[in-house]
Amino acid sequence: MKRIYADPLIWLFALLLALIFGMTSLGGLFHWMFPELSRPVYQQESFASLVEAHLLLVGISSLIAVVIGVAAGVGVTRPAGKEFRSLVETLVAMGQTFPPVAVLAVAVPVMGFSEKPAIIALVLYGLLPILQGTIAGIESVPASAREIAQGVGMSRWQMLRKVEIPLAAPVIISGIRTSVIINIGTAAIASSVGTLSLGSPIIIGLSGFNTAYVLQGAVIVALLAICVDMLFERWSLWLQRWQQRSADESVR
Repeated sequence: MKRIYADPLIWLFALLLALIFGMTSLGGLFHWMFPELSRPVYQQESFASLVEAHLLLVGISSLIAVVIGVAAGVGVTRPAGKEFRSLVETLVAMGQTFPPVAVLAVAVPVMGFSEKPAIIALVLYGLLPILQGTIAGIESVPASAREIAQGVGMSRWQMLRKVEIPLAAPVIISGIRTSVIINIGTAAIASSVGTLSLGSPIIIGLSGFNTAYVLQGAVIVALLAICVDMLFERWSLWLQRWQQRSADESVR
């Protein structure tokens, strides 16, 4: 029980929930911090609905980025795809260097003000860490593991599915973790094209010179990113322990 209470993730998650559902009760604090503001607490939408919309946006874009990034990473590590590796890495790197705001500016006239331009921008921005993690993970698989797999008669597909992907999983997850954390922060810009997210109080606060709104949105985005990052860290540690147990059992 003491270990649970000493867990920083529990306290950070509790603080996040307290701010999401109790931000309106902090009106006195924000009025004291910003006495010049007549409405120091954002109330146009509930913070619970903003967090839900934000996580949905990040989840959809991250899922698309994972599918594309892992597939591309696996593809360029196959013998038939190695010659395309530099081209794929260059194209994906260009996607991240292209500012998300510029992607929105190009996509909005075509798709209109919706979540679609934001999803495209987040996918482009989150691909590179996943691609690099997949390539690095698969290349880190020991040659001896591949030789053993070939020795027992595994096909290339079976080797990829049963040997390479499981052994590369911690590194791949590390890339996904980086991509998701980047997108949690970047997704705030989606509110600039009419999409509901935690960027809504930030955008409205900036346009209306309301620093309290900006602070409220930014703090929740930061806490959300920290909590998700810690969850990924624990998932990666659990996976590494599982791999170690599996290796020990195979030796026995």
